[in-house]
Amino acid sequence: MSYTLIAAMDNNQLIGADGDLPWRLPKDLQLFKQHTLGKKILMGRKTCESLPGPLPGRKNYVLSRSNFSRDGFICINNSNYLDYLNEEVMVIGGAGIYQLFLPKATAMILTFINHEFSGDTYFPQWETELWQEKNAQHYLPDDKNNYEFWVRKYIKISS
Repeated sequence: MSYTLIAAMDNNQLIGADGDLPWRLPKDLQLFKQHTLGKKILMGRKTCESLPGPLPGRKNYVLSRSNFSRDGFICINNSNYLDYLNEEVMVIGGAGIYQLFLPKATAMILTFINHEFSGDTYFPQWETELWQEKNAQHYLPDDKNNYEFWVRKYIKISS
């Protein structure tokens, strides 16, 4: 069982504003789709509610403390349930879900946007010394993507 956290953030680790992304980066969304397609994805209730529906080509899990349900989503109220799955789970947010799964995560795919936005939701602090950067891709602004950004993959260092 492995958990990979996947998130995009600005220079201040901001990941959201009023239940949405504070930016539009089509290239990053394309990369998100490439990384998550065909896999199990896990999100919190608020992230689920921000989506128009289940993300196609993925098994959509929602972790919630309430009896939340929504068509197309597998709703669970115990994070240990996922430990019995024998494959990678991509953790897609929000902040509380990232915080909960950060200690269990074996990898992170993080997009760092070279800009500061306004918002209300942040990626949790993480101990950089526990993670090794495996690769990084740099993207410059273009006619569809207004901001410079990097996508970095980290692997947790075994202790």
